[in-house]
Amino acid sequence: MTPSARLQAAIEMLDWIIAAARDNGASADNIAKKFFKERRYAGSGDRRAIRELVYAAIRRWGDRPESGRQAMLGLVADQPELRELFSGSNYAPAAIVADEPVASGAQIPDWLGDRFASLIDENERKALFDRAPLHIRVNGQRSTDMEVKSAWPEAVALALPHGYELPTGTQLEDRTLFSEGAVEIQDLGSQAISLAGAAAKPALVLDLCAGAGGKTLALSAMLSPDSKIIAADTDRGRLSRIEPRKRRASARNIETILLAPGNEMESLQHLKASCDLVLIDAPCSGTGTWRRNPELRWRMTPKRLEHTTELQQRLMVLGSELVKPGGRLVYAVCSLLDAEGGDQADAFLANHPGWKEISIDLPIGRPYRKGTLLSPYHDGTDGFYFTCLEKL
Repeated sequence: MTPSARLQAAIEMLDWIIAAARDNGASADNIAKKFFKERRYAGSGDRRAIRELVYAAIRRWGDRPESGRQAMLGLVADQPELRELFSGSNYAPAAIVADEPVASGAQIPDWLGDRFASLIDENERKALFDRAPLHIRVNGQRSTDMEVKSAWPEAVALALPHGYELPTGTQLEDRTLFSEGAVEIQDLGSQAISLAGAAAKPALVLDLCAGAGGKTLALSAMLSPDSKIIAADTDRGRLSRIEPRKRRASARNIETILLAPGNEMESLQHLKASCDLVLIDAPCSGTGTWRRNPELRWRMTPKRLEHTTELQQRLMVLGSELVKPGGRLVYAVCSLLDAEGGDQADAFLANHPGWKEISIDLPIGRPYRKGTLLSPYHDGTDGFYFTCLEKL
């Protein structure tokens, strides 16, 4: 493909991504897979160049552009070499005309700018758009750190036990240690939250928003095989992904429960006041994962954020009813917004005097508003806020 044809393809892919962001459709990564599946003529070099153009545009614009063309025209100011590719020739974008609408604005939407945690300064904001590293967690029940270092000599040990960073692009799926459940791909921030949950060695654990089970599996590897971990979620598709993962890791202490949205307690009644630990990795804006999913900015609106924080509040109350006296609740969000982090912890403790904050000693993160803040610039992790609370 010519450079102009690659640019036109990037514009077309961006149109798909913009529409999906507007209509709550598929993620940018899934759209890219479908896009290239329908264009098998695009070689590996073409696909790489098109992706780079697409993600340069996604990272550049905090507010959702009206079209892929507007997004790319806006990039011309940063990458003037793109101008000549708008030639109007075969397979090229149409020539630029005077007064044509162009995307503009900052990387972070104006309405979100003052909602970040106070520790998130300009350096932190820039780091939100860096390329995310590849972190893995070694399953100590299935392998050793020495075996992992032997398999990947380039692995760099991280601040937490069994955490390593590999070069971006390292293929894991075809390696024996991965197929045998000895390692899992997991951001160090997620590993830290799991470690905080495992600190008191709980015997009965409920992962209330388990998703595909990343933290469920981490807890299973950190706790005694005699412990019981229940992974629950309202999304059948995501929850079903735990089964092959737990078989691969030989995690026999994990059970799953599919919940009815808005009526979760119906399936959890038997756990009321029984759990040593309830982990709530709550649905959120995902501001802490912009390195991986920058198009999330195009999906979030003030109204959607309001609905999300209301759901978080409800989940915290629900989870608290399932914790036994002396047990713990760990609330976490992959967000750096106060509304989803510190504000939620403050509000819960103000309305539930039978709870107290527990300090967890970790080598990463910063104390922040009755919890811990993890961020790309300070910790090299995705952005997280989490708090550990104990029931009196």
